[in-house]
Amino acid sequence: MPKPSVFVFQPIPQVAIDKLLTVANVTVYPHLDRMISMDEMLGAASRHDYLLALHENFIPAEALKINPNLKGVGILGGKTGMVDYDVALELKVPVVSVDKDLDPNGGPSKNTADLTVAMLLNLAYRVIEADRYTHAGKFKQNQTMALMGVGCPGKTVGMIGLGVMGEYMAPVFRALGLRVVYHKRSRLTDDREKELGVTWADDMDEVFRLADFLVVACALTPDTVELIGARHFDLMKPSAFFINTARGRIVVERDLIDALKTGKIAGAALDVYETEPPERWEVEVPQELCDLPNVILTPHNGGATWQTRGFLLGTVADGIVSLIKGERPPTLMNPEVFGGPKLHPDIYGRGPAVPVTEGGPAVY
Repeated sequence: MPKPSVFVFQPIPQVAIDKLLTVANVTVYPHLDRMISMDEMLGAASRHDYLLALHENFIPAEALKINPNLKGVGILGGKTGMVDYDVALELKVPVVSVDKDLDPNGGPSKNTADLTVAMLLNLAYRVIEADRYTHAGKFKQNQTMALMGVGCPGKTVGMIGLGVMGEYMAPVFRALGLRVVYHKRSRLTDDREKELGVTWADDMDEVFRLADFLVVACALTPDTVELIGARHFDLMKPSAFFINTARGRIVVERDLIDALKTGKIAGAALDVYETEPPERWEVEVPQELCDLPNVILTPHNGGATWQTRGFLLGTVADGIVSLIKGERPPTLMNPEVFGGPKLHPDIYGRGPAVPVTEGGPAVY
């Protein structure tokens, strides 16, 4: 009897692929320099028994419907409308995901927190600028003042949101000699504030006024879409830096670019951008941001460590392996396909995937 086939939407750590290979034939989209196009994805979905996708490769109704023999879907992260669960239920297609809390390395929240700290240090000490300066052969004077940084001790980090990721960051910021002021919808308890060494600000505007480094650390929800715009950048010190490793659409990107170009703020570090799935299939970083020398840009790299990505995708692969073996995976996101109770939508953010702008050649 031939093995079932699994299609993986982009390159992933080999540890996950090896798990799948024990029970299936596996095809991996090979390109690292671009997203799989919608046409490619639909073509692959029509010819494979199982699909495995990451957060940004959401699976719309068309991909579920195009193959009447589709047997299951695995996705790294079940929230934010990454799968059309209504259609998956109608077609009896099980969806497996991962419990991030099981990751012994802390998961994407810990990694993104660490990346945020790294970005702050790079801004404070101009590490990337100094690297480029030295590579260009400009280092001709010891103790030069050409690349003086603001440093960390005595400065203030303003945090918008303080959830799991923020709670990883705050103690590190304190250890660097930074004061931490935060604002979020639900204030932490007094004991937790003391434990983390953070100070509450009742008014979000006050965080922007005080911050030498403004860190976006809140979740993307309907309430936080374009939460931060021109008015907030006007409140910031001209010497302050803006850091966003949360979600791009929390910020009005055009207003941020204007603030950077006009000198309203000193610089920024960004890991996320406005054109993110599921609003749009292919990410695009504005050229204006790329052209600014006072901006650090990374490619949504917060969870990109071998340990975390390998562990999480390994557990997604385990779920697909269980489905192939006829077992019910513990990470099943839609147990109602097997007659189980429906998971609460407020917990899993389930719903139809958003229509996309497609593009790219049809290879697969």
